[in-house]
Amino acid sequence: MDRRAFHKVLLGSGIGTSLLINNPLLAKSLDGVNPADYLKLSPNLRSVFDQAYPRFSDQEYARRKQALVDVMASQEIDTVLLVTSGGVGNATRWITNWPGTQQALTVFKPYQASTMFVEYHNHVPLAKILAKDTEVIWGGDKGMSPLMEFLAKQNTKKIGVIGPLVGPRWKILESKYQVISLDNEYTKLRMIKSEEEISWLRVGAAMSDLGMAALVKGTKPGMTEHQLGDLIERTYIGLGGNNWIHYIGSTSMQSPDVCVPRQFTSRRKIQKGDFVFCELSASFWDYSGQVLRGFTVEAEPNSLYKDLHQTAYSAFNSITKVIRPGVNTKELIEASSIIEKNGFTTNDDLVHGYGGGYFAPILGSKSRPSGHSVDMELKENMCMVVQPNVITPDEKAGVQFGELIRVTKTGFESLHRTPHGLFRSGQELKMVNT
Repeated sequence: MDRRAFHKVLLGSGIGTSLLINNPLLAKSLDGVNPADYLKLSPNLRSVFDQAYPRFSDQEYARRKQALVDVMASQEIDTVLLVTSGGVGNATRWITNWPGTQQALTVFKPYQASTMFVEYHNHVPLAKILAKDTEVIWGGDKGMSPLMEFLAKQNTKKIGVIGPLVGPRWKILESKYQVISLDNEYTKLRMIKSEEEISWLRVGAAMSDLGMAALVKGTKPGMTEHQLGDLIERTYIGLGGNNWIHYIGSTSMQSPDVCVPRQFTSRRKIQKGDFVFCELSASFWDYSGQVLRGFTVEAEPNSLYKDLHQTAYSAFNSITKVIRPGVNTKELIEASSIIEKNGFTTNDDLVHGYGGGYFAPILGSKSRPSGHSVDMELKENMCMVVQPNVITPDEKAGVQFGELIRVTKTGFESLHRTPHGLFRSGQELKMVNT
């Protein structure tokens, strides 16, 4: 099976990790060095990576717009409103390449340039540079008024909305037009990735791998969890990456009190005999990897953590073994039954779709169902995070192991190169070769 294939982004064994981890000032380590050299990008990705602001090809944006036009035709919609508010709502970026910042209201119509209203005047100059095939207009801090004035001049009858248009603003729009939500349809468009999108995910995954290597290598007794987060981010911020998440859990193996990585770091100091585990996503523009690993601090794992890790690792391998197009997601849950067989359960989701959002399938284990539908068929180029978070029934101890994968024609492929294993602090990780 092609499970470890990594065709377009090759991060060589140990490539750059010693330099990046040992130098506290990443900017100095990059003097005179192209950041792409650290990631060993293939020529097609290097041309994207080296842009001042990365952008997909014209063909990729045309594909996305046509997919949206097809949705509009099926719903007899003449206009789509793409909404970003407070950084929430990524359809704006998917169609125009503008991240959205505080607020962006974009009017999309088939086969013509879009019109975007940007709330903050100082955000307009960059929006004009980044927004592709889009006229950018200052919204004037006037909320919906400029949009409504614009729509009144268009032949607008039925509007589909994608993104967080809050109640009062929805009612303003609805007072003049027939309005329906297209959020579900948009989500479906994002679940199957194009080859270009997968390539960008590979870059995000490579940056995430660097972050995990830095965490394992650099963690020492006396450091706070806040400092661990700083350790992680230094590896990819200087490369042009962004932090998406780094959830960190740290606890004594002898008296554990953390079963799942926590969303916010604390001032807790790392101690000898601790177990540390992390869910880590660094992003390249809007495309992030996700890698989950754990390690002990200046001590061998005790019997409990050995059992927890081995169960999580076995569950990961069992789940990924059955992944292929046409498989019903119920089989993935069934494949994880070693968790319950070994006397454990889970806290976090077992599997979830990923890449531009948190998508179906969202699966829980047998003993901790997710509450989402589990009846779904896998398709080629779906991307998912397989991440068994195996915990004790009393929720005092746990581990998490996994990574972002894609569904291929014959099985699955990991987009990450962090080696599999239960690590020890100070260990220098050697990236998996292809």
